Amino acid sequence: GGKTTHLATLMRNQGTIAALDKSQGRVDKVIANAKRHGLTCIQAYAFDGRKAASEAAVCSKDETPLGAPPYPTDTFHRVLVDAPCSGLGQRPALGNKMTLKALKAYPSYQRKLLPAAVQVLRTGGTLVYSTCTLTLAENEGQVEWLLNTFPCLELVPQTPYLGGPGLPGTSLTQAQLQMVQRFEPWGGHMAGDTHPADRDTIGFFIAKFVKKAR
Repeated sequence: GGKTTHLATLMRNQGTIAALDKSQGRVDKVIANAKRHGLTCIQAYAFDGRKAASEAAVCSKDETPLGAPPYPTDTFHRVLVDAPCSGLGQRPALGNKMTLKALKAYPSYQRKLLPAAVQVLRTGGTLVYSTCTLTLAENEGQVEWLLNTFPCLELVPQTPYLGGPGLPGTSLTQAQLQMVQRFEPWGGHMAGDTHPADRDTIGFFIAKFVKKAR
């Protein structure tokens, strides 16, 4: 729940954050973290994100503006997809027992989460896609897929820009590769003016989109 509580802090505990995870254990940790920090704007639910959007859903009208998922389309101003991934950016790691079959399965699962994320996002809203892995298929490949699948999405620059550009190997243009941020666990492939303290990080990837009017 680190990202969730950090977002709530940036929002100064105003508005509403709906945090979804299939694991009840992880949801319990989010709730505990929120309570420890005195954050009341977080609503956390054990729910399959692939089913987060529903045309039939109606937001409650009581004191909890959102309530439990699923949610109507065009509900959220911002959506963060902190996607389940192969985690190859994590460290320290002397070895990895993941099979090639398991590694190849992640992109397919990630793509099942993304349609609902686009659906519940309002026009003009921001979608952020992030992983803590290094593979092209789970990072730049998913950006390519999102842009090809959802014409309403526009890849946009990020501020601050501390990482490095995306890797070649997809149909993304050089300009688009400069809009994503890729962080390597060995500290390379980062912006030239990045402070040394910001180079000591795990490997991860960030892409930012804005949903345009159809």
